[in-house]
This record gives sequence, C-alpha cells and structure tokens, in this order.
Amino acid sequence: MGNDAHMPDTGVSVDFQEVQQTPRFRELRKRHRSFVFPMAVAFLLWYFAYVLLADYAVGFMSTKVWGNVNVGLILGLLQFVSTFGITAWYVSYSNRRLDPIAQEIRTEIEGHEHDMQTGAAARQGR
Repeated sequence: MGNDAHMPDTGVSVDFQEVQQTPRFRELRKRHRSFVFPMAVAFLLWYFAYVLLADYAVGFMSTKVWGNVNVGLILGLLQFVSTFGITAWYVSYSNRRLDPIAQEIRTEIEGHEHDMQTGAAARQGR
C-alpha cells in the first residue's frame, strides 16, 4: 500500500526544455498565470489598502461597530478570511483546470516520450 510508489527510471534523463515547449505545457503555464497573477495583484491591493487605512485613517478604523469591535478589527479578520477564500478558490481551480493537464504531462514524461536519448534518436531518424 504505502510502498507502491512508482520509482522513476534514473538511467534515462528527461529533456525538460523540450517538455516546456509543448503546447500542453504552455497551456498549463498560461492557465496557472492567468489565475495567480491577477489574484496576487488583487490581494496585495486589498492588503496595502488595509495597511494604509490603519496608518492614515485611524479615526475610521477605530470606529466602534459593536462593543469593543471596531472597523479595523473587522477588516483585519477579513484579511484572514480572504486568504483562506483565495486558497480554497485556487485549490478548486487547480483541481478543475490545472491538474488534468499536469497529469497528462506527467504521464508523458514518465512514459519517456521526452527522453533525451529517445528524442535524439527520433530526430536522427533511428
């Protein structure tokens, strides 16, 4: 059960530069970047807005909402909530849009379709 891991063939090396040039790898990279970069920008804007509000809008941030709970505390807790939300969203996105392509690429690599030795032999017509 736990010892059933596939051991890679260490006698053959994979031409990773060739793998990176395949359309499937480019699609994987494009999909990953199309999620990660905009989300990183959005989260950083949200984070810096919170920091700037805490520094320059002290009156607003210290506005009491309920008892000793103020706007700053609520926005600070929303930082954590948004972090967990983004993580859950990325996991869902990855499971649907990234993992199937990554699995295809892994299968090709483990199937030695991009071996340096066989790739060179194929290019030479052997």
